[in-house]
Amino acid sequence: MFEGYRGQRLARGEPIPVAHRTFDDSMLEIDFAEFSDVGRVRLGNEDYVGHVAPDTSEQARNHGWLFALADGVGGQEKGEVASRTAVETVLEGFREAARGSPLNSLLQSLVRKANTRVLDAGMSSGMATTLVACALRYDRAVIAHVGDSRCYLVRQKAAVMLTRDHTIANEHARLGLMSPEDVAEAETRHILSRSLGTELSVSVEVSDHQVLPGDVLLLCSDGLHGALSSQEIAAIVSETSDVELAARRLVALANEKDGSDNVSAQVVRVQNVERVGMYRGRPYKLR
Repeated sequence: MFEGYRGQRLARGEPIPVAHRTFDDSMLEIDFAEFSDVGRVRLGNEDYVGHVAPDTSEQARNHGWLFALADGVGGQEKGEVASRTAVETVLEGFREAARGSPLNSLLQSLVRKANTRVLDAGMSSGMATTLVACALRYDRAVIAHVGDSRCYLVRQKAAVMLTRDHTIANEHARLGLMSPEDVAEAETRHILSRSLGTELSVSVEVSDHQVLPGDVLLLCSDGLHGALSSQEIAAIVSETSDVELAARRLVALANEKDGSDNVSAQVVRVQNVERVGMYRGRPYKLR
């Protein structure tokens, strides 16, 4: 059995219980925590977070870890339904995946399945959600995302975005119609160019990254990254060894500086990895 955390609807000011666990093994060893807060203005929390963690060494090698975060939109509690549906669909599919499934194609498939379920649940209500998911196995992290929820890699006191915001302003910048400086001030910087639940099909962006001992992956909603700079994120994560405290400090600072939106963070610290190579689709350990 996999261990997992299911989110919940939050009243104003009530935090999500933090999920904190270290998987102690000679392979991939992770310490993590997740925290979500309604913010200082909104009455309900439309963010949703969850994870799947292996219970055994065999599960760690054959499946790995999964972290997922969604930020729902739609109003009248529909955003809450969309984000919960998306995250739970991805977690469920990851638990049921065949052992050794390639993470890139698996996440692609699961996010598309989540899009279908959100679309079906919405029934033309207009609800939608962003989604960012991070799967880890051996010494690799595979990131899949749709929308503007982000994943950062914090390494050597610097935070680097591993995702690209799917917003109208960013699409204009990619086409050379807008400069990066203009994007920061554009009214369209918060308008999503793609999300789950709005179309029958969705383009999922997937990337693959090597992780090293000491790396920290941060998944967050725009209530956090819209309030904090990458320098502030890197400073808090690098200076706070306890992942639970780091998650709480990030959320608290985002609320202090803004707080107009729900704020969520998953902090995943890599303590140890198992380096592997691939031969004919099968992993082998590197010395």
